[in-house]
Amino acid sequence: MTTPITAPVVAPMPKASGVREKLAYLAHQIRRSPLTMAGLLITLIVLLCMIFAPWLASQDPNALNLSQRLAEPSAAHWFGTDEVGRDLFSRVLHGSRQSVGVGLFVAFASCLVGGLLGCMSGIIGGRFDGLIMRLMDIMLSVPSLVLIMALAAALGPSLFNAMLAITLVRIPFYVRLSRGQALSIRQMGYVKAAETFGAGRWHMVMWHVARNAMPPLLVQLSLDIGGAILMASALGFIGLGAQQPTAEWGAMVATGRNYILDQWWYSTFPGLAILITATGFNLLGDGVRDLLDPRQQGK
Repeated sequence: MTTPITAPVVAPMPKASGVREKLAYLAHQIRRSPLTMAGLLITLIVLLCMIFAPWLASQDPNALNLSQRLAEPSAAHWFGTDEVGRDLFSRVLHGSRQSVGVGLFVAFASCLVGGLLGCMSGIIGGRFDGLIMRLMDIMLSVPSLVLIMALAAALGPSLFNAMLAITLVRIPFYVRLSRGQALSIRQMGYVKAAETFGAGRWHMVMWHVARNAMPPLLVQLSLDIGGAILMASALGFIGLGAQQPTAEWGAMVATGRNYILDQWWYSTFPGLAILITATGFNLLGDGVRDLLDPRQQGK
């Protein structure tokens, strides 16, 4: 009696292995670029300081102590104090929640709204496309900083209004980028096949166009965070951003410039926080652009 020959049973490849391979490839690409690693490290440190600011701060950022006004950096006050005796180290840590929070919100909100609007414009076409693009052209014809200041002044000086103004001005950049991707993707065979089988425009945008237009939008988003932080700090510097007693880096630099000759620490530490944070996000954005560049995939 012969034993029947059966095909060997091959266990399916676990999905986790694919995830591990992708993470290993990502880590390898990041290690190849020292600047990307530096940007990632700076970004992680800033985000951790932002999240754990209440626990890392040595004192209440809004507590007044006139007997310690404009005190030099010391063991009690690592970054010194301001004109009313508030601890600058605590205010810089808490200020990260305002400044970095604005940058993250502006980048993600403008990417979401602009990306969807641009994809819809490219798929629908016709008068809708013409109206959207003419509106975007009008907004882009005005210098960004001038338009942001005009909107922030019209809405009123506050952190939320500054955040809203920056978001509105950044949307046209994402609309133009996503529209160009949509016009290219809509010519693909699978998109035409979906349209032939009766797929609606919203279904095509969400399931075919938006997903494939995501890489360039992610690159633009990562590069915009640092710029949004600088823009929010600029509005705070001229008084159109966060108002007292809210701790915000731009407003702290603006107040500290009145004491810059004798109390150098007042403007120096918030200014360094802006510089280091914006540099970290810009370096990380450059790294994301290189990682998503198809020409770099085989290297």
